[in-house]
Amino acid sequence: MPSATPTPSLAELRDQVLSQRTALPQMYGGIDFDARPERFTVDPEVESQLGTALEPQRQRLLENTDQVAVIEAFTMLGDAVADAYAALLPEIGFQRLVEMLDEACDHGVEAVADAPPELRALIADMERRPEWLDMELVELGARLDRNLSAHVSPYAIRGAFVATFMNAYAALPMAMTGALGEDMAANRIKETATFFTCTVLPGALERHGPGFRAAAKVRLMHSMVRFNVLRRGKWDSSVYGVPIPQVDQMPAGLLTIFVLALNVVRSGRTEFTREEQARVELSRYRCFLLGLPEELLPGTPRGIIDALGTRQATLRKAYDDDTCGALLRATMKAYLEPDHGLRSRVHDRFERSFSKAFFVKRFLEGDDARAAEMGVALSRADRVQAVGVAVLVGGQVLAYRLAQRAPGLGDRVDRRLVHKLDVILARLGHADFASDGASYRPVGS
Repeated sequence: MPSATPTPSLAELRDQVLSQRTALPQMYGGIDFDARPERFTVDPEVESQLGTALEPQRQRLLENTDQVAVIEAFTMLGDAVADAYAALLPEIGFQRLVEMLDEACDHGVEAVADAPPELRALIADMERRPEWLDMELVELGARLDRNLSAHVSPYAIRGAFVATFMNAYAALPMAMTGALGEDMAANRIKETATFFTCTVLPGALERHGPGFRAAAKVRLMHSMVRFNVLRRGKWDSSVYGVPIPQVDQMPAGLLTIFVLALNVVRSGRTEFTREEQARVELSRYRCFLLGLPEELLPGTPRGIIDALGTRQATLRKAYDDDTCGALLRATMKAYLEPDHGLRSRVHDRFERSFSKAFFVKRFLEGDDARAAEMGVALSRADRVQAVGVAVLVGGQVLAYRLAQRAPGLGDRVDRRLVHKLDVILARLGHADFASDGASYRPVGS
């Protein structure tokens, strides 16, 4: 069983939130941390982001006042160490910040000439090993996830990506970065796919692994977004809280194990099997490296359901077509292939259809009419092509799963999966994991 995560008092959490104003006044000086933002609601009469299927659990979740208070606190919390490093942007410059982080990840912070203390603090925070961490389980989880990453993710990543900005309160920072354009949307999808793909490679989350390095870059990118948004002085914290708060990273990082936890609980079990726990530990540690507080990373089925469920149950539902709809349509139109050859064009056609079907089924609960209103209507061709992809990848996943368990074949099959992932990463191309403030658009424009 995984060790319990630390449970600091609510007073300590609130002090941590308030300390942002004094630690980084250039970023957080204009935010009212004493006011509850509009996005956060505990009113049972207000519709939340929980979704129809889980709505019956909302009252139970809201009655857990301690859990609700934790989620509220982290709704107003950025990333203290990464934000401090990003705040050096005017002094050091964008390019040098990125270069120093790359050097520190590859060779150690000692190898960085004139490394600022903020960089040392960021690397030290990522090098810290939480008490519950079991790297043997993390490696097993990565090995198990390689099958899905090699066969399902290349077709589903676009559909999963758009789900992260289906709420106007959470989506605004993404819209402000310029991601409303198809080229920028394509870059962001590729970066997301690259990150999750490289983190399941062997040893990826070890100190000098590619997943560790990618997590550091993503963490800095999020902090650069916060810095560039907040320094403009037009961010309305009374409505939106802080840009990209810790709770808004939970859906992308925990969604797969949230679904796993739901299935475990619905089957009548209270604990994960060893293989299930391995997949959970992979997700927990990946999120930890991204800066998520340990309080948001429980390791039990019920704990995972309640943590992410409470985030959804307290996030006011809001869909703004100018923000959410524009992001959705730009994402669905983006061309993700490395070239325009026949193979790439065919893959694009089938991947796009499957992503649309995946998005409608998983995140719109199969509501075709709503999908059409959003601009992602499923045509008959889309449905046929999506079924074709489902049959293909379903067969691949099953065949590899059986081969992985066959005596004497496991290591050989795993090497084949690693090769497939390397090919996928090559097709995705180099990921910058960066955010240039010059391309941002004003709030509400």
